[in-house]
Amino acid sequence: MKYIDIPSISALHEFFRCEKPVHPLISIVDLAKIDRSHRQPGDVYRLNLYAASCKIIKGNFGYGRTNYDFAEGSLMFTAPHQALSPDPDIKVMEGWGLYIHPDFLNADPRGRKLTELSFFGYDANEALHISDSEKVILEGCIRNIQREIALNLDKHSYHLIISNLELFFAYCTRFYDRQFLTRTKPGNDIVQKFDRLLSDYFNQESLIENGLPDVKYFASQLHLSPNYLSDLLNKYTGNTTQEHIYFKLIDKAKTLLWSTEKPISEIAYDLGFAHPSHFTKLFKNKTGLSPSHFRNQN
Repeated sequence: MKYIDIPSISALHEFFRCEKPVHPLISIVDLAKIDRSHRQPGDVYRLNLYAASCKIIKGNFGYGRTNYDFAEGSLMFTAPHQALSPDPDIKVMEGWGLYIHPDFLNADPRGRKLTELSFFGYDANEALHISDSEKVILEGCIRNIQREIALNLDKHSYHLIISNLELFFAYCTRFYDRQFLTRTKPGNDIVQKFDRLLSDYFNQESLIENGLPDVKYFASQLHLSPNYLSDLLNKYTGNTTQEHIYFKLIDKAKTLLWSTEKPISEIAYDLGFAHPSHFTKLFKNKTGLSPSHFRNQN
């Protein structure tokens, strides 16, 4: 296996063997026209770029350690330094890729806000599936971005490109919200499975050995990315994964404070805290009362 790092837009165009970019920090590439003849099986490349790509392909696409078939209308997002391993025999029937260097986005607060979009942390199997009408809307945004990139740079260029990127990603966010809502049955199933996992974890008599669970633990148990799980829970319940963990933790802490005479330090250790002061701080933050005050009031 050989890792190929692609640090810039110009390096990306060189790797794709397509014409030179017209802008040094942002580019839109026709994925049906790139040359893949020089790629070797098993090669993995890492982009130091934010990317959104929509393509219809024949073949498998490796993302991390898993292979995926991309259906028509699948939109995939990647953040910098994620490992990608497309099959060299893959055939892209049609599609486009939007690639943005981090320096372009980090130059302005509006751009930095785009880097925080949660779907850049989704796994490939959590791609956005868009309808024909949604595809038309996004391709209209892409054409507007391409038009601005192609113009001679002036003092308005950055503002207008960022504005069009904001519009593009705002539509992507809307379409992801729609996807969560239209997949009610699978979404509810995931919420129920998460609730059972959460209850089972906190039903242990003591968490000293295993410690407090984190978002990654539940995401891995459900075969989802942490970002996707938190967004899904937030859409269905109004709370993120971390908030659900804290709710369950505080409920168990209240039960122990009510029903036992254990010292607060012992309760903190039972709940998986290495330092009782961390438990006291979290409990007060979530309830408005210290554990001792809560116990005395009840």
